[in-house]
Amino acid sequence: MKKKMLLLNTTVLLGLGGVLSTPAYASTIQDMESQKSQIQNQRQDVQSNIKAASDELTRLQAEQDQMKAQLERLTLAEEENNKKAQKTEADIKETSKQVDQLEKEIKLLQEKLEKRNDILKDRARSMQESGGNVEYLQVLLGSSSFGDFVDRALAVSTIVDADRGILKETKNMQDELKTKQADVKSKLASLEDMKAELDEMTVQLAAQKKQKDALAKELKDKEAKNEELKASLQSKDSSLANEQSTLEQNIKDQKAAEEAARKAAEQAAKEAAKKAAEQAQKAAAEPAEKADSPSPKAAPKASSNDVAPTSAPAPKASNVVTVGNRWIGNSAYVFGGGRSQSDINHGLFDCSSFVHWAYSQVGVNLGPLGSVSTETLKHAGTQVSSSQIQPGDLVFFDTYKKDGHVGIYVGGGKFIGAQSSTGVAIANMSSGYWKQKFNGRLVRI
Repeated sequence: MKKKMLLLNTTVLLGLGGVLSTPAYASTIQDMESQKSQIQNQRQDVQSNIKAASDELTRLQAEQDQMKAQLERLTLAEEENNKKAQKTEADIKETSKQVDQLEKEIKLLQEKLEKRNDILKDRARSMQESGGNVEYLQVLLGSSSFGDFVDRALAVSTIVDADRGILKETKNMQDELKTKQADVKSKLASLEDMKAELDEMTVQLAAQKKQKDALAKELKDKEAKNEELKASLQSKDSSLANEQSTLEQNIKDQKAAEEAARKAAEQAAKEAAKKAAEQAQKAAAEPAEKADSPSPKAAPKASSNDVAPTSAPAPKASNVVTVGNRWIGNSAYVFGGGRSQSDINHGLFDCSSFVHWAYSQVGVNLGPLGSVSTETLKHAGTQVSSSQIQPGDLVFFDTYKKDGHVGIYVGGGKFIGAQSSTGVAIANMSSGYWKQKFNGRLVRI
């Protein structure tokens, strides 16, 4: 009987142990947990790349916004320069008409003076023939031109009062017309110089705008490609997330199945133990030698293979040389610009208004802003020689006219100024274009 009970208990324990060990379940869950860990690692890499792509998009967007602002300034500067060019052309046409009119008046006057010249000659001959003083005739015949004759004749005391009046009136008219003609021609020359600079500036601005447009397109293309990359990475991350979610659900289902099997095994073990106890009691009641029956050992409980999911891994400038750096890349050249707060707010300067603004930022007043020019600035301080040049000195260049451009020397053979091709920028005056245009004038404020 003892052997019979031992065999029964052993059979129960072996059956329970086989149910609880479930090696197929453990292996499947372990594989899925490993796959889940791999997917989480892949998602971390993808999410890191997504963040890098987002950061690059942010940088490109900021660069593009800055470029758009500069393009708007250039467009505004181009419009202002075109307006000034059109006005200058209109002024040139009007001034040209004035010059033409004056030349016609002078021609008529010269014809009138020639007739008076004939009259004066006749009078001089009459005076000589009637026995008068020959000084008048000598003055007439000895003069190199009619203008020279007028000047000489006015000094001859023998000229009758009527002739003297004619000569004085003629000379006054002639002097007045010549003065007007000289003034108008000077104005015309100045306007033509201005027009030449404006034409050159318009070409440079158009080229600069074309360059900026190309750069803006390049940035836009980069942004589009980065957006595409980001979308691709997000799609991959979404796919990995779905795989991870599916694995997690499979693991959950597998663990639930394992738990159900474990409970079923426990229940079967209880029933087997109960049946064994009943049989033992029945055997004990039989008239036979009693034998100690070994107590069934408690069946080992299968441990759950729960694996915790891994978690996926936060102006103030020191001096006039540097105060203008804030406008580098953020400004545009406008002929006559920078003389209103609106222009300054938009970074629209010409060379002299930028120099005025820069010195005003360090507490130096270079005169009324509305009338500042290269002419006023070259008399604003002390003239120094080229051998004494130092940072902060004003440097002058002969561009469309003498002393037509001004900047602030920053050292190392360079100066900062508002250039028509770049807006506010640092340029090299020790070689190339600006070396050729530098006229040696230095002014120390």
